Amino acid sequence: MTRSKWPNGYVPEKAACALLLILLGSSASAVEIDAGQWKFTASGNVNVHYIAARCEDQTTTPVAGGLACRGSAGVEHSSTVSNGLLPAALAIGAATTQKGYDLAVTFGFFPGISTNDGSPNLQQGAAALNTGLGTTGLDIRQVFMTVGNKSMGEFMLGRNIGLFGADAILNDMTLPGVGAASSNYATPANTSLGSIGLGYVYTDWLAQINYTTPDISGFKFTIGVFDPIEPINQTAPTPEKSPGVHGKVAYKNGPVYVSATFLSLKHEGPTDAADFDSFGWDIGGKVTMGPAEFLAWYYQGEGIGTTALFFNSDDRNGHERDSDGFLAQVTYKFGDLKLGLNYGESNLDRAQGELSSTLVETNKKYTLGAYYSLTENFTLLAEYTDVNAQAHNGVENDSSNINVGGYMSF
Repeated sequence: MTRSKWPNGYVPEKAACALLLILLGSSASAVEIDAGQWKFTASGNVNVHYIAARCEDQTTTPVAGGLACRGSAGVEHSSTVSNGLLPAALAIGAATTQKGYDLAVTFGFFPGISTNDGSPNLQQGAAALNTGLGTTGLDIRQVFMTVGNKSMGEFMLGRNIGLFGADAILNDMTLPGVGAASSNYATPANTSLGSIGLGYVYTDWLAQINYTTPDISGFKFTIGVFDPIEPINQTAPTPEKSPGVHGKVAYKNGPVYVSATFLSLKHEGPTDAADFDSFGWDIGGKVTMGPAEFLAWYYQGEGIGTTALFFNSDDRNGHERDSDGFLAQVTYKFGDLKLGLNYGESNLDRAQGELSSTLVETNKKYTLGAYYSLTENFTLLAEYTDVNAQAHNGVENDSSNINVGGYMSF
């Protein structure tokens, strides 16, 4: 097997391209083919879930940025057959060693199963309902290369998962499942929310150049730059002058894992007065004690927004909004059955001088989950999730969803 090529470096030693197997801690191996000096690998998953949601009545005022799903045309319930927090995936990699350097490339293709004629992650608006003659979307999240060795560390160049917020989502028990269903009622996106915006900000997939040190007594350090991204829904996007900067420190010792990250980016507004800075950090960890695992992650930011990077991050007048949140989780294994409970919330403050409105103040949820490993590569699962969104002016939206499905990896 080739060693993991991830820039954060803490994940177990698996095939370089086997992202989903690594995330879920599976002992299954990726497909490997030796061809001369190169080793080619392939891995992936298909996950499918039946999701039934009870959404907020449409007559209730919507919370702007709230993640509780809302009814439509007098209908408060919806049913979908869809991917969960993860899309399906096929990751292909190639690795070799030349002149003492480990070289590898990875391509990650992430299709969904829901009809989606727009972006795999952003639908074409509320009118884009599931109809005949539709098609699914292909989300190409990974295109990157790595260069390094055990003594010098590793450089990662390309499009890959970010650093800030990554460990929270990678350790979220709802990763093979659904968690919170999509807030876009009756129009499922390529994936569900899991705990995104409900305990952590989505790490996203970024064009980046990173360097990770070798293991130093259990510690690994990563520093890098990433292609700047604009605030979501900015009225007049303005190219940024400088790349973003992010970094990470991670420590692993047996059953204990701890990490902390940061992210920084300067935003150019349509006018100088609308310029603002974004800075965020998170810290957390997990500990395994026999069949039990305990996890907690906390984040805080200024101008990073909530749910997605730079979504509702400022008031468009150069004033940042502060935000914070946490995810707490406990799981316990009874042989092949794992039971879990997680709770998360994300908070967004008003900017300086900003008046009270329906802008979301808190998104929070809890999930109860049961995950049964029928075989080494196939998991049956069921979850119940309750979501609450509160606005700064006191408006609340509530929803809940249940899901049952299966997750198969190779």
